[in-house]
Amino acid sequence: MAADCTKVAAGVWTARSARGGLDKSITLPPDEIFRNLENAKSFAIDIGGSLTKLAYYSSVQHKVAKVRSFDHYGRGHDDEPLYEISVQEEITARLHFVKFENAYIETCLDFIKAHLVNTETKVIKATGGGAHKFKNLIEKKLGLKVDKEDEMTCLIKGCNFVLRNIPHEAFVYVKHADPEFRFQTTHPDIFPYLLVNIGSGVSIVRVESEDQFERIGGSSIGGGTFWGLGALLTQTKRFDELLQLASRGQHTNVDMLVRDIYGGAYESFGLTGDLIASSFGKSATTDKEFTKEDMAKSLLHMISNDIGQLACLYAKLHNLSRVYFGGFFIRGHPVTMHTITYSINYFTKGEVQALFLRHEGYLGAIGAFLKGAEEDNPNQYSWGENYAGSSGLMSSSPEVHPMQRTRSGTFDMLEMDRLDRQLVNLPLLHDASSYVPDTVDLTEDAMAREYWLSCFEDALDGVVKRAVASQPQSLDAPERAEKFRQKYRHKLQTLRHQPFAYGSLTVRSLLDTREHCLNEFNFPDPYSKVKQRENDVALKHFQKVVRNLDSLSMEDRQFALVKGLLAGNVFDWGAKAVSDVLETNSAFGFEEAMKRLQARPWLVDAYNDWIERLKGPPHKCALFFVDNSGIDIILGVFPFVRELLSKGTEVILASNSGPALNDVTCCELTIVTERIAAMDSVIRTALEKDKLLLVQSGSSSPCLDLSRLDKGLATVVWERKTDLVIIEGMGRAIHTNYYAALRCESLKLAVIKNAWLAERLGGNIFSVVFKYEMAPK
Repeated sequence: MAADCTKVAAGVWTARSARGGLDKSITLPPDEIFRNLENAKSFAIDIGGSLTKLAYYSSVQHKVAKVRSFDHYGRGHDDEPLYEISVQEEITARLHFVKFENAYIETCLDFIKAHLVNTETKVIKATGGGAHKFKNLIEKKLGLKVDKEDEMTCLIKGCNFVLRNIPHEAFVYVKHADPEFRFQTTHPDIFPYLLVNIGSGVSIVRVESEDQFERIGGSSIGGGTFWGLGALLTQTKRFDELLQLASRGQHTNVDMLVRDIYGGAYESFGLTGDLIASSFGKSATTDKEFTKEDMAKSLLHMISNDIGQLACLYAKLHNLSRVYFGGFFIRGHPVTMHTITYSINYFTKGEVQALFLRHEGYLGAIGAFLKGAEEDNPNQYSWGENYAGSSGLMSSSPEVHPMQRTRSGTFDMLEMDRLDRQLVNLPLLHDASSYVPDTVDLTEDAMAREYWLSCFEDALDGVVKRAVASQPQSLDAPERAEKFRQKYRHKLQTLRHQPFAYGSLTVRSLLDTREHCLNEFNFPDPYSKVKQRENDVALKHFQKVVRNLDSLSMEDRQFALVKGLLAGNVFDWGAKAVSDVLETNSAFGFEEAMKRLQARPWLVDAYNDWIERLKGPPHKCALFFVDNSGIDIILGVFPFVRELLSKGTEVILASNSGPALNDVTCCELTIVTERIAAMDSVIRTALEKDKLLLVQSGSSSPCLDLSRLDKGLATVVWERKTDLVIIEGMGRAIHTNYYAALRCESLKLAVIKNAWLAERLGGNIFSVVFKYEMAPK
């Protein structure tokens, strides 16, 4: 059936069937689907039996905030700003993946053709069983030559890509749990693993490396068997409808159980009474009609158990503990994932978990794209999921949760942004394979989830106001800020219904999603002018603070340094309790923050242990993950760093690569450090002798994931034989990394600036966490 594609409004297309009906109608708003298509450079497509997955690479133009230093040494006026801020255009690379039903393929190809402007390619890489069927249509519509790629090779390349670049990609499925998805930490070395691809049949592949894999087994009994036999038994021709029948069925009405034979469990063999002894066994001995639902459920169990046992045998034979399941038979259907999970748990006695993938449906398209882009070597970069343009994982079937399926037609989207740097683990993690950045998983903590979702929603007005204020010369800033508000609020509403949409829901992911949405509407650094002003003010007080510290005895100075570090950390515009004070009381400063601090003993108080350690030999090198601009970095961190340098300890200051809230960026820190060096001989000498290093962390978040750091930072940390890690701030030391175990000594410190969190931790607002941990023996 051919489709007639008609443009019905500016930027919106609708498809009608050839018979003029609207049974296959769909709208394609370009700001949601096929985004940035006009800048698409290359394409790949994966066409299955019922779904098409399109991949394309585009160049995205967006605004970035840049800072440029003035000539400090020639400055004659103290009221001149420390540096100038400019908003510039920058082009970055983005991968787009769109998934839709094959029924809409002609409409979508027409839409793509109408919006292509700057494409450079003459070829489209294609994979999947439908690539041959639709070859002529694709070439006719797009004018591109179809170059078919091996399906299994594309699948493996796509699987490697998502496992390497998306931290919460893999999950186990737990039926009736809240939530039903339990995300797993991806091992730093993703190889080897077993991939069980369940299409029409089953292929079992052992993956050894990026380009080395082997099909070690399989079965003709797979998704096609379920579909075919199901159609014969139930007269239901659609695969999804068959699964919906199974979800409502009761297999015990059709299957013969152990208790049906023995009256209970067969204890001598360890067989429980509810175990299936014979699939469809009752159909031979019972003279009655069985429902379609019960037969579909029995068939699903039969196929899943067979696949599960086969997978277990191959996993044991090849000594593999990581087994991923994919293919159209899975497709995120809870009833399928549950039956496979049950089978794996039973046959391995819980030793092996059935692992599923959030983006399983995109693997072939990702792999086909990577094959077409081998000259550019996409794997030399790290990539990150853009939450602002991705649909996220959906829950159960449509009839159970209809809200979760009402997207733009029947489309799902995934977007991946290429990062400027390669991200790796911090080499000082005690066990990188078990490291979990986030302290609380909000997908599992319903009370905390509701609080933080409401907290971020309540803060939206303030963020919008700050975004508009950051661009006073832009006439369309209010309009863009309102679009940001709508987008982020929609994301929060989605996460209320689907807390697992982007992996484990955490405070970090909520903050990162907000930053992605701000960048989407060209608000790259809403706090840039706030940071500039606060840096200027704090610098004027630096020398006085240092003189006061130098006049103290050693013991008093150490306590004053720690108090100064904590007082500086109060100045966090991301905390509403603080931002309200800073908005209304411009005189609130360093001394006032000191008075707000909790008196000792602190909520977490290892200060005495720290002082005892300082009586020993100095540390060789300290890695310091810094937090906020202004008073925090200048009057809190730098005096503390100055003391370490004076004792002979080298210092690596790691700051954000990109902006987030009022956190100091590496570019800003470089300028601030130059200015401080002009005033202070200790800092100046350390810079000259390469004892003080400024390195970007690779992060653009208020939180910190120690498994995704700039490779350059990891190299410096290792080369300098770093033996002390200092992590400062609520985002980096409380919301993340509170339980992070390191191979060396660590100091985690923060002021709790959220009343709800403070109460939950057993303290009050402005309670202090000072956590010193020795290196494990």
